[in-house]
Amino acid sequence: MNDVADEWILAELGISREVYQELLVIIGKVPTVDEVSTLMAMWQSQGQKQGLLSWLRGQPHSMELHDYLTDNQEPESQSVREPRVKECIAIARQLFQPSPSPVAPNPNAMDLRSSGNLIYMVGDVSLYFTGSEYGRRYLHLVDNPVALESDDETASYMQLILDSLAANNAIFSHHRIGEGGLFGALLAVTATYGNGFEILTCREVRLDSFLFGERGVRYVVFLDEPREDFFLQKLGEARINCCFLGRVTKNRIVVDDMDFGKVSLYR
Repeated sequence: MNDVADEWILAELGISREVYQELLVIIGKVPTVDEVSTLMAMWQSQGQKQGLLSWLRGQPHSMELHDYLTDNQEPESQSVREPRVKECIAIARQLFQPSPSPVAPNPNAMDLRSSGNLIYMVGDVSLYFTGSEYGRRYLHLVDNPVALESDDETASYMQLILDSLAANNAIFSHHRIGEGGLFGALLAVTATYGNGFEILTCREVRLDSFLFGERGVRYVVFLDEPREDFFLQKLGEARINCCFLGRVTKNRIVVDDMDFGKVSLYR
C-alpha cells in the first residue's frame, strides 16, 4: 500500500497513523469504517478513562502468525481465552503476591539496573504456558507438558556468549527466565534494586505465553544505549535471536502502556 492510499484511509477513518497501525494488529487486516466505528463506540462506552491508543492495546489481537509459531502452539491452550493486557494485572498480582516481610533493597549495592537502562530478551519467544506456574495456579490446568528436545546444549551456548559479553562489559547483567516466566524474571531482578520496568510485548504471540510462559531457553539482559550496537552485533554473529523489551523504570511496572502499579504490590 502506497503512502497516498495510506493517507486517504487515515483521513477517511479519522484516526492517527499510530492508532491505525494498532488497529491492523487487533483486527488482522485493513479496518473498515464500520469496524473503526464499532471500536470507537466500545471505547466511548467505557467512559474514555484512558487514552484511545492505550485502550486499543488492551484489546485482543488477531495478527496472522508465522508458521513456526502456529505449528508449535499447544493443543491444550486452544480452549483458554487469551487475556487482555488489563486482565494480566490481576493475573500478575495473584501469582506474585508480596511477602509479609518484603526485603528492602540494599542502598549500598551497585545498581547496574538503574532507571533508563535497556532491557532485552535473548532467545526465542515462549509459545507454551500450560505447564507453567500461571497454568497451574491461575488456570488450574493439569500439567501435561509437550515432549520437547533437551535444552541443555542451547542453554550452555547462550550462557557462554552472555558470560563473554558480561566479562567484556558489553552488558550489565543477564538472568535465565524460569519459574514465573518473563514477568517473574523482570520483577525479581529489578525489584531487588527498588526499580520496575516498562516493556512492550510481542503481538504475534499469545500475551499469557509471552509474559508467563516458562519453557525454552531465554534470558533477560540489561545494558545501556552506548553498548547496544556492539551487543546486537555480537548476538548476530552468534546467530542468537533477541528482542528489545523496554527500559528499567523507577518503582513502577508498565506493560503495553498499561500501568500495573508499584513494584511493592508484587512479590
